[in-house]
Amino acid sequence: QVQLQESGPGLVKPSQTLSLTCTVSGGSITTTAYYWSWIRQTPGEGLEWIATMTGAGYVYYSPSLKSRTSISRDTSKNHFTLQLNFVTPEDTAVYYCAREGTDWANFDSWGQGTQVTVSS
Repeated sequence: QVQLQESGPGLVKPSQTLSLTCTVSGGSITTTAYYWSWIRQTPGEGLEWIATMTGAGYVYYSPSLKSRTSISRDTSKNHFTLQLNFVTPEDTAVYYCAREGTDWANFDSWGQGTQVTVSS
């Protein structure tokens, strides 16, 4: 059974870079059977998709966040990383990593989520 675990700092100052890692166990991030995504939930709002990486390493980004977002991976450690630059308090959210099918139909496995607060 696949498991995903987010890690990273819980507090980031405005204008700095938010960096989170999702470590995957029980499945390979290079598989062609699934995609790997970052999603966030801001206070009082619904879920917001950030980006998705394929098993081949190609990344799809949300248009609204693309200019500030970068997704990378370390296949030797079976983890992928989110970097969000020039953060503002509006980036305060619970950040999740998740797995989804290649049909983009649904996310079938989620990490527990990690709270990130942007504040000076």
